[in-house]
Order: sequence, then structure tokens, then C-alpha cells
Amino acid sequence: MDLRKLKTLIDLVSESNISELEIAEADGKVRIVKTPTPGPSAPPASAAAPVAILAPAPAASVDSVPPPSLGNVVKSPMVGTFYRSANPGSEPFIELGSVVKVGDPICIIEAMKIMNEIEADSAGTIREILCENGQAVEFGQALFVIE
Repeated sequence: MDLRKLKTLIDLVSESNISELEIAEADGKVRIVKTPTPGPSAPPASAAAPVAILAPAPAASVDSVPPPSLGNVVKSPMVGTFYRSANPGSEPFIELGSVVKVGDPICIIEAMKIMNEIEADSAGTIREILCENGQAVEFGQALFVIE
């Protein structure tokens, strides 16, 4: 191993929080161990950095909390982009009031350039559509309410 490279590695270890580094290359193996040096003790706890104190968030009023929906909530099985139809110009899979059976396609979630068709997990009538077309959705986010 070339001496400049070795010196650079030693400098990196001495300036970082790591205590040991081992590198193996075709032409050899190097192990650098940093030993603690005696020095001034750590500052007392009272000299620690100041801590920001946040005021508690105001309690939500009863009027701002939406009433719980009745029926089965279909949740997103993954993180991705929500689409109501298979193609931009085609009709949505379902509309408000549509009657669905278990296994009927109800939307698509695009994740990592793969279009994942989401199916109804219960039979009933679509009472609420909780996402907009093209909206990013999270795992477990409510998409529809089937009653």
C-alpha cells in the first residue's frame, strides 16, 4: 500500500469518531487502531447545549375531527401513486355508488414503475373515495370506504 494512502487513512481515523479501521487489498492488509489520549475531561452536564422546549400543540376541537365512517375501509397495501383508472384516458374502475364484489379491481397503485392492481377486499357499495387521482399514498392509508 502506498504511503500517501496510508497517511490519508491515518488522518481520517484520527479526525473521526471511529476507533478502528482494517483494510485488505491485493498487496496487503492494514489495521489502524486509535487509542484514547488522556486529556481534559468532558464538560459537566450543566454545560450541555441548550434544549429547545416546544409548546404543546393545542387540542383539536370536536368539530374538526371527522366522524368515523361506517363500513369497510380499504387501505393501501404499499407506498406509491394512486390511480383510479388503468390508463390516463380510460374510465375509472369505480365511482361513488358503484357496487363491487370481492376481487373486483378498484384502483391501481404505482410503486417502483410497477402498476399494482388493488382489488376490493369486501363486497358492497363504494361510499367514499378518499384519494385523488395521481396522489401519493402511504402504506396503510385509507383509499375507499365500502359499505
